[in-house]
Amino acid sequence: MEIIVVLLPASVILAALALGAYFWAARSGQFDDLETPPQRVLFDDDDNKA
Repeated sequence: MEIIVVLLPASVILAALALGAYFWAARSGQFDDLETPPQRVLFDDDDNKA
């Protein structure tokens, strides 16, 4: 039963950190363009390497 005293605050702290990381990523623009990066891999420009 004493383990609940340790695990409950630890899980709340981890959840707060995950939520904080999500909001930081959303504010910094990480989720703005979800279409271009996968397409950039498909359309590799070999002309610019020469």
